[in-house]
Amino acid sequence: MGRSLKIVGGEVYDPANGVNGAVKEICVQDGKIVESCTGAAEVIDATDLVVMPGGVDIHTHIGSPAVNAARGFRPEDHRHGLMSKKPGLRSGVGFTVPSTFATGYLYTRMGYTTVMEAANAPIGVRHTHEELIDIPIVDKGIYILMGNNEFILKYLKAGEMDKVKRYVAWLIRSLKGYGIKLVNPGGVEQWKYGKDVEGLDDKVYYFDVTPRQILKALSWANESLGLPHPIHLHANRLGIPNNYLTTLETMHALEGSRLHMAHTQFHSYGGENWGGFCSKAVEVAEYINAHPNVTTDIGQVVFGDATTITADGPWQYRLYKLSKNKWYNQDVEVETGCGIVPYAYREKNYVNAIQWAIGLELFLLIRDPWRVFLSTDHPNGGPFIFYPWIIKLLMDKAFRAEMLKRVHKRVLSDTTLPKLDREYTLSEIAIISRAGPARALGLKHKGHLGIGADADVAMYPKGDDPERMFEHPVYVIKDGETVLREGEIVGTRDGKTLFVVPPEVGEMDPEFKTEFENYYTIEYENFPIDIEDIPNREAIPAGVAR
Repeated sequence: MGRSLKIVGGEVYDPANGVNGAVKEICVQDGKIVESCTGAAEVIDATDLVVMPGGVDIHTHIGSPAVNAARGFRPEDHRHGLMSKKPGLRSGVGFTVPSTFATGYLYTRMGYTTVMEAANAPIGVRHTHEELIDIPIVDKGIYILMGNNEFILKYLKAGEMDKVKRYVAWLIRSLKGYGIKLVNPGGVEQWKYGKDVEGLDDKVYYFDVTPRQILKALSWANESLGLPHPIHLHANRLGIPNNYLTTLETMHALEGSRLHMAHTQFHSYGGENWGGFCSKAVEVAEYINAHPNVTTDIGQVVFGDATTITADGPWQYRLYKLSKNKWYNQDVEVETGCGIVPYAYREKNYVNAIQWAIGLELFLLIRDPWRVFLSTDHPNGGPFIFYPWIIKLLMDKAFRAEMLKRVHKRVLSDTTLPKLDREYTLSEIAIISRAGPARALGLKHKGHLGIGADADVAMYPKGDDPERMFEHPVYVIKDGETVLREGEIVGTRDGKTLFVVPPEVGEMDPEFKTEFENYYTIEYENFPIDIEDIPNREAIPAGVAR
């Protein structure tokens, strides 16, 4: 018989099961939530504690060749967030791009137990798996970049949709990936020639296809394969004044299909230029409110140092020109690109202040908390360690008012934030940081405390300060084992790698291997990742192919 654990006396917030602050006993057996414990059980007295499922981060950048390049590109970042070696724990460094061990410990110290690495070029996924395996405690999965993949563009140009679907399934299966990621579809391919796409119907050089065609094709492939998560989209024109029009057009183009819009704050900008930069959060939120097929994470800006890491090379060049900071850019084989630019968000900078306000506007204007999720697009909008600060901004209108006095005064006149009275409840925080992301990911055993769920539990001290509360969980339970007690990590374990198994839709055509060998710097046989190379893993089945 495995370990038994009983959590008693806590105020439980488990919105997926309709529990909203009730004092409820939770029983754990063999790493799962059960109806009742068998035999003797360790008892945790959670009196005066708030009990929630472990946090689920749907969009973060914590391990990949790009993240590792950012670590090397920013040695000055290593001077922050130093973690000394302790018995049973490794040392770590890094503030905006922490090292692997530091990443696992920092997420655990906020009560998070599942995180999704948000953008990976296929050829680098083997490296990414090795990094994620090295991140302790938390479970994790990988989105695979496909929106500028030249094989997909070639098949689209030829009208061979069946080959698109087979190639998508082959990538996910070969690389043990979780879902489809698109970044500036068509624009990153165009950047190889020093250009970007201006709209959804621009032709991509050589392939003669448009971003609209790429979006529709990959959405169709995703749905026809029955993948548990919608396409995860970093839309065109990120970070550019007046890009909200492209954002609205993009969502409209995919009406009727599931869609996850990543870091929508960066896509909700108005104004014809930087001088007229303004918020269009109202328009974007209204669209999302009216279209239940869309989920989103916010990409909330926090003030201070950040490291921007993205496959969106055209945007990184623009940011380099704007900031005059150092800049890294790379073309990744026939798959995508990568750019890195350090950046600092400042309270008195009017663009940065309005970016900060736009994220909060979206949180407060999108009515359904099941479709809007907590993120900073770590480390692009700022480090994930500031989630508790964001939670306080959402729960405490008076705290928002204090911040409004500190930031650039244009926020008062050019956004709706000063007029928004909504305050999130603890139940809504549990949704946007746990239950909602798990549901959008199709992780039926995550984000809740019902029978059969993974025994991932976070217990926080009740109090008047939400930031302090969510910064300092009293207990964190991972797979039924206590990994944090009284704010200190007391046990470490290997988190699982979550990956999707697509349905069988046929083998790639024989000429694909020849083309692969002609274009890639890796042998075809060495590209797929052997299941045994991922020691602690969990396969998530996809639906039936259609």
